[in-house]
Amino acid sequence: MNSIKKAGATLLIAFVGGAVAIGSYKIFETNQTGLSIEEKQKVYFTNNPETDNTPLLGALDFTQAAANVSPAVVHVRTTYTRSASNQGQGMDAFGDMFEDFFGKRGNPQQRNNMNKPAMGKGSGVIVSDDGYIMTNNHVVEDADKIEVILTDKRVLSAKVIGRDKNTDLALIKVEGSNLPLVKLGNSDDVKVGEWVLAVGYPLTLESTVTAGIISAKSRQIGILAPQINPNNYDPNNPPTNTSIESFLQTDAVINRGNSGGALVNTRGELVGINSAIASQSGTYEGYGFAIPINLAKKVMNDFLKYGEVKRGYIGVQFSELNDDNAKELGTKEIDGLYVNSTVEGGAAAAAGIKKGDIIKKLNGEAVLSSALLQEKIGTLSPGAKVVITVLRDGNQKEFNLTLKGEEANKVVAKASPATAEIMNNLGATFAPLNNETKKKFGITTGVIVNSVTAGKIFDTYDLPKGTVITSINGKGVNNNDQVISALKQSADMVSFQGIIQDGSRFRITLPLK
Repeated sequence: MNSIKKAGATLLIAFVGGAVAIGSYKIFETNQTGLSIEEKQKVYFTNNPETDNTPLLGALDFTQAAANVSPAVVHVRTTYTRSASNQGQGMDAFGDMFEDFFGKRGNPQQRNNMNKPAMGKGSGVIVSDDGYIMTNNHVVEDADKIEVILTDKRVLSAKVIGRDKNTDLALIKVEGSNLPLVKLGNSDDVKVGEWVLAVGYPLTLESTVTAGIISAKSRQIGILAPQINPNNYDPNNPPTNTSIESFLQTDAVINRGNSGGALVNTRGELVGINSAIASQSGTYEGYGFAIPINLAKKVMNDFLKYGEVKRGYIGVQFSELNDDNAKELGTKEIDGLYVNSTVEGGAAAAAGIKKGDIIKKLNGEAVLSSALLQEKIGTLSPGAKVVITVLRDGNQKEFNLTLKGEEANKVVAKASPATAEIMNNLGATFAPLNNETKKKFGITTGVIVNSVTAGKIFDTYDLPKGTVITSINGKGVNNNDQVISALKQSADMVSFQGIIQDGSRFRITLPLK
């Protein structure tokens, strides 16, 4: 097992840096109090002489798109107290694997001088001319001071309007008027293979524009999922994964510092907020991920209207069907979402959906991946009405649902005190496996070990961070609830099957005491 200890891990990392854009814009007067982001943009693009009656750009007009967008992509600069930076929050919110990349704790000289505050950098996109700026939650989380550097080199103080860990989005505000902004696009219309531009402040560079294509949609990479902490685990209140990951994947070059920056189409329309990269080195290796703008619009408008995100829920737990798990679930279907359970009092249960149904469509549109379903529902609010088409007993049937709020969705696998003790003894935390790693190893199920406690079982038996666990006690596992469910079968021993990072497979049975 010594080879396991030496294994490395592919990192899914959020990036920080900043963005200072260059450009000019016309001044005009508007009154935008109480408007949504879309309404603010409508006022701007109707009243701004520079944008009035301007035709859409051509399909490959990179230069004009870059000129239109760059002035509104800004550098977000953050400051943290020493106590906050020592807690590992903010830009390190996704775990200690980010510490070496983001610089929140400062350089070695800063770390040796406890009187100096830690600094961070990120990008942001101005979405209204009166100073609303979209960025990532991890860029501004726990910051004591947030500053925005505009295109004319002014430095303005910013305040947080709202933050949402479930999507890694944040809306901040500076006091200003007549600011340049990026026009919102429609991420539903984005096509795989379409050209896009990434604009941000990567590494230590000035504002940078890169080009690439949309290489995939609805990517779920596991970076936002809650982790099980065996040292602070409450079996009566287990973590519930309410994160929404349905990223646009692009090969446009993005790096640390692009977090919160713009992903735009060649017409200069904002289609995504850059958020993460897949990398073993901490720099670009071909895969970048952006939050779809349609999801971001919902989050922003909720911040403006309610001060928080009010999200609707279907109230089901499901498994994404494929050729490997269909037999285990007792179905011949390999496309769709298999309903494992429904939340008591939730929207699905109230409408009549039950365990064993296979979700095929949402509002008439095929939904074959969990990421796509979560993205579509994530743009809706409690009270919204949707039509879910399921396959039951070989026949398709439609159900009319009224989405419920978060409180109606609180249910799920609870671990017994014995299971909580097992988690503590193992000394490991787990996160869902991203699609790239599944493809790399040719597997369809798995979780990744993202931390190991010294002296506990995983540490003793040389199962380090980065190890992939494909099954526990013979049951495939994809998320924390399934890990808990599989461990319930354990008494004195527990069996793990998995893969180390060099691709070698292993099976090991461990004592629990």
